[in-house]
Amino acid sequence: MGKLDGRVAIVTGGARGMGASHVRGLLREGARVVFGDVLEDEGRLLEKELGEDCRFLPHDATSEEGWAAIVDLAMTTFGRVDVLVNNAGILGFGSLDSTSLEDFRRVIDVNLVSQWLGLKYASAVMGEGGSIVNISSLNGLVGGMNLTAYAASKFGVRGLTKSAAIELGPKGIRVNSVHPAGVATPMLGRAEDDVDSSNGPMANIPIPRMAYAHEVTEMVLFLASDSSSYSTGSEFVIDGGMSAGAGF
Repeated sequence: MGKLDGRVAIVTGGARGMGASHVRGLLREGARVVFGDVLEDEGRLLEKELGEDCRFLPHDATSEEGWAAIVDLAMTTFGRVDVLVNNAGILGFGSLDSTSLEDFRRVIDVNLVSQWLGLKYASAVMGEGGSIVNISSLNGLVGGMNLTAYAASKFGVRGLTKSAAIELGPKGIRVNSVHPAGVATPMLGRAEDDVDSSNGPMANIPIPRMAYAHEVTEMVLFLASDSSSYSTGSEFVIDGGMSAGAGF
């Protein structure tokens, strides 16, 4: 038996990297999963690999029509929605003087507006016991050089999470945020097992490497399941100790 037997989950940005890891983990724990991504070819391949308990939908997480469609697919295919993992996101580096307004707004739309839309559409069909997991970042807790857009979006996810937890608590729906530091994923130009950071800024943190995607997934599964039944409106940090302070 799995932690999520009988439940149905939606995952955004699920075609590769952390998102694909979350899809696999949810399935392993007994959930049926609908996942979306703008990466259609990769999404179709993953759907084919994972089988009948999994459905893929090409999905723009910044689109209201896209959210209506993915929630409808989950409801018509599996009959319910119990879990939402708001995972879709982009990384945007750039100094203040080199970042355009268009670039700033794009990061905010993909990383923050998409999660607000997910909360709005998924919570409308969730019943008591629902769990929403918003993927933020360590840069939702601390700033970073040349990361004004990214940090603003990820700090915004924290506020969104807390306010939604207050609003949805009476409906029996929990909302929490996850804050990873560097994770070995294609978004960072890393293979999934390439966690070595011996020559980078993470070399001096307590666990001196990047995270494996599956390590973040374990946190997501904890929050999606009844194991975290008294946790809502909270931040869960998975950063190898980076936020603990300087160790040099």
